[in-house]
Amino acid sequence: MVFSATSLSGQGENALGTFTPYSVFGIGDLNKAGTSFNKAMGGIGVGVRDNRLINILNPASLTERDTLSFLMDFGVSQRNILSKTNSANSAYNVFNMHHFVMSFPLYQKSAFAIGVLPYSSVGYNFEVRETDPAIINEMGDIVYNRFGSGGINKAFVGVSMDLLENFSIGAEGQYYFGTIDRRSDVLFNSEASFRNINTGVDYVISSLAAKFGVQYNKNMGNDLSLTAGATWMLGSELSGDYTRYAYANNATGSRDTVYYQTNGNTMMEIPSELAIGFSVRKKDKWLVGADYSRQDWSNAGFAATPGVDFSATTSNSFKLGFEYIPNRFDVRYYSKRITYRGGVYYDQTYMKLNGQQINSMGITFGATLPLMRLYNALGVSVDVGQRGSLKNNLVRERYVMLNLNFSLHDLWFIKYRYD
Repeated sequence: MVFSATSLSGQGENALGTFTPYSVFGIGDLNKAGTSFNKAMGGIGVGVRDNRLINILNPASLTERDTLSFLMDFGVSQRNILSKTNSANSAYNVFNMHHFVMSFPLYQKSAFAIGVLPYSSVGYNFEVRETDPAIINEMGDIVYNRFGSGGINKAFVGVSMDLLENFSIGAEGQYYFGTIDRRSDVLFNSEASFRNINTGVDYVISSLAAKFGVQYNKNMGNDLSLTAGATWMLGSELSGDYTRYAYANNATGSRDTVYYQTNGNTMMEIPSELAIGFSVRKKDKWLVGADYSRQDWSNAGFAATPGVDFSATTSNSFKLGFEYIPNRFDVRYYSKRITYRGGVYYDQTYMKLNGQQINSMGITFGATLPLMRLYNALGVSVDVGQRGSLKNNLVRERYVMLNLNFSLHDLWFIKYRYD
């Protein structure tokens, strides 16, 4: 129904946080982590330290800040998606608030961060009309509809401290929460004697997890520095409720409950993740870096999707990125104070369909535009990419994602010498 439909369209109930056929499976479409600072550089950040912006990909990076610096970052994103099958096309635009993060120093060489951001999104709406003449003659116009919405959000609290001369460590407590609704309907449009059938599942998720990070930073002279980092996110069985239901509705609007059962186990989990990365920086001039991450979803235990050969597998992600600043302290030309960024990525996702792993690749670019005083800035990034293919009767998605975020900076608890 998902991949062989003769009619594929997004319609009705359009309050979706995303729109992609691939969110039918598992916990949905995983959101790309990080702010526009990370996303403009292909998504790197595990081995990156920056004293002007919050890097949320590695909690160990929080200590890289000027003394008494208070940082806040919030952003929005827009995604334009064109999906194509061998028989039909669909297009969809999504606009959402993306993240909110604050960070401030604690004691001497330690720092704290708190924030919330999306982890995964579910959004799809497929409609197929019955085409078998024998069934139409007997039952009239029949529509099969599959609809999904919701997602999982992540709130986190992170703390970091410098250890020895060149090492920093960090830890992050995570709280996953959200709802996922999946529904499948059979609608009899021209025969009032048949009842419409509504079946579906609802997930209400509430679960805890943790993440740990480490970074090593080495000054190599001539304003050059090398940073290497790693993070380890613990796996989490998603706690909450799982409700399965089936209703029969007649033309008068009355509803009969055919089946309704709530289970205290969602039967879903987020597996542990290992990520490593490094970067080389020339102070106030340029940076180049790379990240790799791996997450084994093969034992996640997701429910089967009827009619589709789906299984979860190991995901791998490869990212390269850079930034360049013509002259950070130029007092004449504003364009020279802008930080320009770019990157590429290649993701092997956790989804395997019809024996083929779904991969995505793309290029990114963006900039940080300084505003007013201190380190206040507007961040912009664009992600142009493709996921999936038309082989094996699958879906090919081409997308453009725009991210905007505002980075605010101020000084924390200034002790004035004179009143």
